[in-house]
Amino acid sequence: MPERGARLLPLLLLLGGCSGASILRPGGPIGANNRTILLDSLVIMLAIVVPTMIATLVFAWWFRAGNGKAKYRPEFVYSGRIELIVWSIPLLTILFLSGLIWIGSHALDPAKPLAEKTPPLEVQVVSLDWKWLFVYPAQGIATLNGAVVPAGVPIRFRLTSASVMNSFFVPRLGSQIYTMNGMATTLHLQADRPDSYYGQSAHYSGDGFSDMNFRLQAVPVADFTRWVTGVKAAGGLLDGPAYRVLARQSQHEPAKHWGAVQPGLFDMIVAQHLPPAPGPNQGRDGQPQISLGTAE
Repeated sequence: MPERGARLLPLLLLLGGCSGASILRPGGPIGANNRTILLDSLVIMLAIVVPTMIATLVFAWWFRAGNGKAKYRPEFVYSGRIELIVWSIPLLTILFLSGLIWIGSHALDPAKPLAEKTPPLEVQVVSLDWKWLFVYPAQGIATLNGAVVPAGVPIRFRLTSASVMNSFFVPRLGSQIYTMNGMATTLHLQADRPDSYYGQSAHYSGDGFSDMNFRLQAVPVADFTRWVTGVKAAGGLLDGPAYRVLARQSQHEPAKHWGAVQPGLFDMIVAQHLPPAPGPNQGRDGQPQISLGTAE
């Protein structure tokens, strides 16, 4: 028994480490609704799973070799009553699940603004190889591999990719959404309370994919204002030339920020006025992946 416990300990530690990113611990309204849909779907599907498991045990017990009361009927072919029971439960399950999906897909449309009186904060997101760029157009600042947002304020994310398709996902806050080169998608989320939320790339995009994650810090509104002031005071300009250097393939980039951003930089990336990155090269004609350098 001690040996079995020793073997299970690493697995338990891994599972425990995932709890900070669990979708079952939502930190905002979209995440809470996603959890509700998940649990409702589970309950609906158990309407098939539980009766099937019970029926398996009952049939095995009743038709055991030693039960003389069980009837052997090799000529049995059809029973309308059994067919009704067998098919009605799956059909009802499908109807309930489809209704749940229909309602949820409309209520939680990523492009649908949250029903909040507070105006949303816009954050522009660019997925690069292999890092995340966050631009705050109203504040005129930008950050890399980390973002700060005010708690209790709706966030309007506009997202694109500077390279291959990727997926932006903050598990505890809600729905993931894809980023695509030459296109902009929209995602509305909100962090209800101050906390540190794990974010990640949820779509394989090359060698650096596994470390393409970030921390989204939700802070009180007053702290967010002070943070913006501090980033501006720290200086640094993210313009077209600086972006071209940043867009080069690199891994394990530390979090950093810029106190000024060239106006319209995000739209220039979407419109491809700033050329897209070549993307991962591994697997092309059997050639190894080529790193174009590390951002300075």
